[in-house]
Amino acid sequence: MNDNSFWNRLRRLAENYFVLTPYLVSQEDAEASIREGVSFRGTNLIILMLAILIASLGLNTNSTAVIIGAMLISPLMGPIIGIGLGIGVTDFNLVKRSVRNLVIAALFSVLASTLYFLISPVAEGHSELLARTSPTIYDVLIGLIGGGAGIVGICSKSKGNVIPGVAIATALMPPLCTAGYGLATLQMHYFLGATYLFLINSIFICLATFIGVKMFHFKAVTVVNPERARKIRRLVYSLAILTLLPSVYLTYNMLRQSRFDLNVSSFINAECQWPDTHVLSSSEQWNNGRDKQINLTLIGRVLPQDSLILALSSRLHFYNLQGTTIKIFQGGSQVSPDELGPGSVRDIYQVSQAALSAKQATIDSLRHEIAIDRATNSAAAEILPELKIVFPSIREIAISRTVFADPQDSTLDTVQVALVNSAGGMSRATSSELQRYLQARLKSPDIRIVEVNLSTALPAPKKQQLPAGARSSR
Repeated sequence: MNDNSFWNRLRRLAENYFVLTPYLVSQEDAEASIREGVSFRGTNLIILMLAILIASLGLNTNSTAVIIGAMLISPLMGPIIGIGLGIGVTDFNLVKRSVRNLVIAALFSVLASTLYFLISPVAEGHSELLARTSPTIYDVLIGLIGGGAGIVGICSKSKGNVIPGVAIATALMPPLCTAGYGLATLQMHYFLGATYLFLINSIFICLATFIGVKMFHFKAVTVVNPERARKIRRLVYSLAILTLLPSVYLTYNMLRQSRFDLNVSSFINAECQWPDTHVLSSSEQWNNGRDKQINLTLIGRVLPQDSLILALSSRLHFYNLQGTTIKIFQGGSQVSPDELGPGSVRDIYQVSQAALSAKQATIDSLRHEIAIDRATNSAAAEILPELKIVFPSIREIAISRTVFADPQDSTLDTVQVALVNSAGGMSRATSSELQRYLQARLKSPDIRIVEVNLSTALPAPKKQQLPAGARSSR
């Protein structure tokens, strides 16, 4: 008993919210509204051609707002809904008139768009154009649901903004503009893809209108040939199925490509991680499952390319990327900023190159300092044989670079210092002569002589074996 009461309350609630009869206009008023929009003469035709030019401008400039405005202006919905109404009430004269007007409207639209793109100085296809060339099952659903909203809106007493909204959602104008662009630029894949999208929208809006007319129980015309009516309905269903099948295939390919893109992203995030090398940019090529390729641009420490490709390729099967090839760009000679994509990527590249240049300058400076220190440290061993002849009293000598600080003005001065251990000490004259000798021999204008007695001042150094030419008896 309680269950019956619950279901009864649920049924009454549904009837209260979803009963349409009190909110619908009469069949005569709905038909009059639809039949009025079927005709394409006079102002309707002029408005259509102006709308197609506006849409072409929007597609040419990649402006979504302009395209939406053109769809609001366009009267293309009229004959499409007229076809659905005619089939639903078996008014074949209305069907023929609607089909004729729709074909004329489409031809004039494509012609106007073709002429525009022939004289337009911009011949590049933007994203709004490219989006009209690959219809999928989702476009079928948009056309079907949009057409259903359209017939409900026409039959409703409160019209609201349903028809303009359906015109925007189903996007009838942009495919015709793209078809004109394809003809003007001789790119038939644009023309065929856009024409197919227009057919999808038209046929499924028409089918939704036909279903709506049947659900609202519109009365058929009195004089009708039942056999002819059945043939027309079979033709509509056949056209709908034939139009649907390619979109299912295209949707399948779209889903495969989306899965491929997702797998590539997971692969790069997980496998392309190195301490001193980073992925600057990446792209993938799908080509309907053939010639699958991943392109990687690396920056940082250059990695061994052949080994890297081999290691990455061995990991592809873990991400369902079997049969995918990997191409790697790295190093300044292999990639230029223009090949890296938009401005943000180029900026990263330029900043990284500046940082690398600064690091290289630092490395070169350090190498120069090391070279000077090595030359200074080995100078004593090189001149020792000569010193034994020119200054026989000198027992040992050490030459090094050091920094002297002046406590008076806090200045620093880097000079070369010669530590000399001489038998019996050196006179002032001998010290001056040794200084001049070292300045000339070492090509250094600033050398200071410091006389030391290593036996008392410092621990005895470990004797090093001199080169054969520098060995002397003591």
